[in-house]
Amino acid sequence: MFKPVIMSFAIIAAGVVTQPLVAAPDQVQSLVEQFLKVRTPTRPDFAADGSLYVIDFPDGTNQLYKVSSGQVADAAGKMTKVSSFKDGIGSFSISPDGKQVILAAAEGGNENTQLYTLNGTTITRIIGAPKVVTSLSTWLFDSTGFIYTANDTSPSDFHVSLWDLSSGAQTKLLAKSGQWTPGATSRDTKKMLVEEYFSASDSKVYEVDIADRTTDPAKRTLKELTIHKDGSTAANNIAGYLPGDTAVLITSDMEGNSRLYQKDVESGKVSSPISALDKFEIETAGVSEDQKHLVVVTNEDGYGVVHLYTLPDFKEVKLPAIEKGVVSVSSFRDGMLVWTVSNARSANVSYAWKVGSTDAPRAVTKADTNGLNLAEFPLPELVKFKSFDGVEISAFMYLPPGFKKGSPIPFVVNYHGGPEGQFRPLFDRTSQIMAKLGFGVLQPNVRGSTGYGRDFQMMDDYKKRWDSVRDGVDAAKWLVSSGYATAGKMSTFGGSYGGFMSVATLVEDQERVDRGEQRTRLFGAGVDIVGIVNMKTFLEQTSGYRRKLRESEYGPLSDPEFLTSISSINKIDKIQVPMMIAHGLNDPRVPVGEAMQLAVALQMRGDNPELVFCPDEGHGFAKLPNRILFNTRMAKFLIKNIGSGSR
Repeated sequence: MFKPVIMSFAIIAAGVVTQPLVAAPDQVQSLVEQFLKVRTPTRPDFAADGSLYVIDFPDGTNQLYKVSSGQVADAAGKMTKVSSFKDGIGSFSISPDGKQVILAAAEGGNENTQLYTLNGTTITRIIGAPKVVTSLSTWLFDSTGFIYTANDTSPSDFHVSLWDLSSGAQTKLLAKSGQWTPGATSRDTKKMLVEEYFSASDSKVYEVDIADRTTDPAKRTLKELTIHKDGSTAANNIAGYLPGDTAVLITSDMEGNSRLYQKDVESGKVSSPISALDKFEIETAGVSEDQKHLVVVTNEDGYGVVHLYTLPDFKEVKLPAIEKGVVSVSSFRDGMLVWTVSNARSANVSYAWKVGSTDAPRAVTKADTNGLNLAEFPLPELVKFKSFDGVEISAFMYLPPGFKKGSPIPFVVNYHGGPEGQFRPLFDRTSQIMAKLGFGVLQPNVRGSTGYGRDFQMMDDYKKRWDSVRDGVDAAKWLVSSGYATAGKMSTFGGSYGGFMSVATLVEDQERVDRGEQRTRLFGAGVDIVGIVNMKTFLEQTSGYRRKLRESEYGPLSDPEFLTSISSINKIDKIQVPMMIAHGLNDPRVPVGEAMQLAVALQMRGDNPELVFCPDEGHGFAKLPNRILFNTRMAKFLIKNIGSGSR
């Protein structure tokens, strides 16, 4: 494994030299290590022999582990390590018959995933190349093969192919420009449902006839099944075929929030099969492999709620009590439903329950708490405030134990990535570290966030981009006016698009002072993780398949004047607080040049930003040693620059 490098830049003539810095172990690092080493095996799924496969990181990187069928009854059953990829694995998938396992892994965080088969203890690469993104999408019902996507022909286009497991033959099924994702096939494998993705607010669904595998994949006829209003776009996602394969289930946000619809393939007739769900935002929906059940997860004020129905009559199945939190379904095969619960005091523990059973769900994973009492972790509070134009913004707030309102403490305002993301009340190690150190944490879901309907999600598109930045500063303004924080004793914080927000809010904060709207700056520091500071260079240098998707939200390269206006690098004089900048050198989404531009610009001005660059990481820090290093440096940075509220 490469060792991460902490760099301090010095400008010499036209070049840049680096000097390594070393942080001595201390109480902060010990605290960070204790919290970050809390772990629970994730993404559990059962094989045909009753054994359980999970992803875990006891050695610091995510690898595949197996728990034998005789050990599964014990949530702490002994795990056997299956994979040993240098940079870990990204995911795995088990065939419908439970006999085949496919792994996906990439190198150094570059996201160019390749696919591997697992045969006993032998792992063999079958599909992929170092500069190609390959993803398994769906299995054939008879488990003889699977359908996958890859951008091997063009970096910007994802074509759809079939892999036959017995022969190793690859058959290209669909080769059209754009980003295509298969969602399901008919039982006879003659039809396939695919999504065409344009943006978070615009995606279409089609049925493709794949009975004749010799048809030119560039000329296949698509039957559009998209559910939308005439003349408008909508985000559509495939749930699956109904029994008989003559009708499909699709989620669409054409009415404002994501709802479930049934559509007859031939007649085009559309209906709402479960009207009781229409008031919620549907997060995911999927038909079971035997087409006997439909599983729906709704997003309710950030919490995930599971619903189960029989098919084709859509009768609700009563589920056992599930702990409140962000609940997600891990797998559902042979009537065994497996879900995971994540909240501030549940570190992603998973449970299995046989549909129709009167037995209580059984835990199939167990958290390694590393000596911490998770029951003492503070729960986030859901708060709401009005932004500059009256739009209501929801946020989750973490407060340290013993906090008393009216006694302001240092605060971190954390912005999520996306921008189509959402802060939710998950198990959050970093927020708990900050709370333990005496910091408050506010996680605002600014306009553009998902989970609140289509209109809210699109409120920051293109020319409205800076409105979300204003929301971000208004979050800090609300903290001060509500007695939680003091101006100057807050820090911005965010990764990816959240990194863009973290820097842009510093600009907006200073501009408000310059305009006389504020007496003083609200923020006293900023933390930028894999963030964007120059929209033009970001769009020019991001991976080709991501460029079109991001132009629809941030603005097109054909409008350089606008991109310049929202690029913080062009307003470097407005950043008047200490900065921490962190990035992975292999980042394919936001190239490391974004961090370099900001670092060099600040240093040429005479500042000395805190810099952390990891040569074996991509878009974020996946490896435990790197996460410990970053969080330790980040904690020290915050203590130094906005003060410690440690109690």
